[in-house]
Amino acid sequence: MALTLYAATIPSYLQILSSVSRLIDKAESFCSERSLAPDRLIQARLTADMMPFAYQVKSTIVHSLGAIEALRVGCFSPDNTALPATFDALQERLGTTLATLEATDPSEIESYVGKDMRFKDGEMHINFLAEDFLLSFSQPNFYFHAATAYDILRAEGLPLTKRDFNGRVRKKPSSI
Repeated sequence: MALTLYAATIPSYLQILSSVSRLIDKAESFCSERSLAPDRLIQARLTADMMPFAYQVKSTIVHSLGAIEALRVGCFSPDNTALPATFDALQERLGTTLATLEATDPSEIESYVGKDMRFKDGEMHINFLAEDFLLSFSQPNFYFHAATAYDILRAEGLPLTKRDFNGRVRKKPSSI
């Protein structure tokens, strides 16, 4: 069986978004255990010219569910809405995103293959086929922002491992 666009995107989005949710739980616990203000991590950055942790988490949502929603209308633009300001707000957005992606019909995603898609930011635009938009634009951005969120927390001293990033991998079902 050929690999489908759904299989190449949605299960991985679910895997990594679930990991990001657990990272937020760990960040919240870290703040509580060390009597740190949550904003210390929510606003933490790797460097001064990079966006904060909350932006990185929001961007994983934008480049997963936001990308799927963009396929429905044929156009994707940057999300300039306010950043979630609390761990609870981040978790709420992630929870909604996970539930929506879990309910996504695989046949819907396949119906976009070969369709036109446009990235638009002000006067600048890039034309894609839907599958190329997902696989060469949104998916790399999704992983970049997820890894950056992880890296920010590591840089702030959270004891995380690669397993915290990878989460639950999809394994071959056991025949036993």
